[in-house]
Amino acid sequence: MRGILAIKRDQVAPFAMLAALAIALFSAFFHWQVLDISNVAWLLRGTDNGENALGLHAWLHDPAPGFLRTTLLNAPEGTGLLFTDSNPLLSALAFPLRGLLPADAQLIGWWLLVCLFLQLFFAWKLLDRHAPNPVALWCGVLLLAALPTLFNRIVHVNLMAHWLILWSLWRFTDPQRAASNRGWAVLIAITAFIHSYLLVMVGAIWASAMLERLWHDRKAAPRILAECAAILALVGAIAWSLGVFEPHWPSGNYGAFAMPVDALWNPGIAISTFLPAVEQRPGRGFEGFQYLGLGLLILLPLAAVLARRLPRPAAGSPDSLARLKWLVPALVTLTCLAISTYPDFAGQRLPRYHLPDNVSVALDAVRASGRLFWPVAYVLVFAGIRILYRLEPRRAGLFLAALAAVQAADLLPMARFIRAQSAEARGAPLYVRTASPEWDRLVAQAKDIAFIPGDVTKGLGVFQEVTWRAAKQKVPVRAVYAARPSLASNDRQNAETDAFRRGEVVPGRLYILIDGEPIPPPLMTRVRLLDGVTILFEP
Repeated sequence: MRGILAIKRDQVAPFAMLAALAIALFSAFFHWQVLDISNVAWLLRGTDNGENALGLHAWLHDPAPGFLRTTLLNAPEGTGLLFTDSNPLLSALAFPLRGLLPADAQLIGWWLLVCLFLQLFFAWKLLDRHAPNPVALWCGVLLLAALPTLFNRIVHVNLMAHWLILWSLWRFTDPQRAASNRGWAVLIAITAFIHSYLLVMVGAIWASAMLERLWHDRKAAPRILAECAAILALVGAIAWSLGVFEPHWPSGNYGAFAMPVDALWNPGIAISTFLPAVEQRPGRGFEGFQYLGLGLLILLPLAAVLARRLPRPAAGSPDSLARLKWLVPALVTLTCLAISTYPDFAGQRLPRYHLPDNVSVALDAVRASGRLFWPVAYVLVFAGIRILYRLEPRRAGLFLAALAAVQAADLLPMARFIRAQSAEARGAPLYVRTASPEWDRLVAQAKDIAFIPGDVTKGLGVFQEVTWRAAKQKVPVRAVYAARPSLASNDRQNAETDAFRRGEVVPGRLYILIDGEPIPPPLMTRVRLLDGVTILFEP
């Protein structure tokens, strides 16, 4: 790790360029006000990013926090930060500083900026020694780093850590780095503390490196397999610490978020300057989004033609792409998973190949399977840029500059669309659905807070605002929007909802009704409205 980030004197200029590009991309896609860690208003709007901020907020305010786990949410069982869409790695780094942070704190803005810098950094590491001139280098870095799929993850910012994929490719492309499981262990451990989908992608590239190593050094197979077992044990230990092995309800909808077959050239919504958008079926237009941008759509067929016409470097040459063939089994597998579904979802026959039911259940942990194509796209773009580097230097620079310009022009509508999603950071109030100051008094008086029904996705904006207040005052909330609801919590919440519907309430508990929940006749005279929200509270 130290070797990756070491800056030599002759690298000051490249690092300055990386910083300038990161700042330029950040300015194009986000408002600078998101870097104010006390600016939370743009997040608590019923989104996954609101849950991300809320999980960290609750953990930092928890009087008895567990390891990356809080009981202020989903009380009394509590929940792991992994399942609140929070960032376990970022949370662990922030925890020692909790005494210095404001009461209302978010780190998502800085996470976005750091992700952009690291994305550019690893793209640079992949291309630096191969580029024929600076123009070809930096245009290639932009084309490789700024894929539309990266910015599409603004609604779920942990998945903006695409730099982990580029880091794994950087390790893979060098035989010495690829053979070192110590380096892989660091990368895989970091990935496991960020997001499970990225872990699958990085793990596929690592497995490819181990396959190549086993093939060429069969005598070392026992040692290699032992190292692999140790890394798998490390992943298992991290998963256990994050609560992955606790009993959870399966989503039961693997394949609903598959990658459409036209995803590479169909943006799905109007975010392209040049190409028309054909609306995708529900669930696949976002998670299955894989639009490349017109610049890359020109690059890939151009590179395919040039690969056949230009002299191919010798297999052992540093400029050879021969090592990438070892990625083919993993990339084919990821592609098959990305486009796979099952015959009937929500009453619609989907035009994909279908997995057996037992396989679909086993793959529930990667139900948003359309995401799994990301490494394939990065490898294709990386290979395409490297092939263009075989051109005469001046021509390579001109081609890549033209492609970068086309790509930038094509993605201007996307930049405006993404930037608008952080517009409230410029000065919106923190609470818009629960604006009355009476909420603070009610929350402070409550022993705990229950939402009826317990599925808070039906009123997520209200839930996030009330729960933000509650966590700050250390009042437990008996519900949570979790990526994987636990069996015990689901049973408890159903029992509490049934009791309320019978007219049974717990003294000192603040009840908040969402999703048009009907008022039980015995409680009709005991409820009231506050900011249009039906509540019941009896101290």
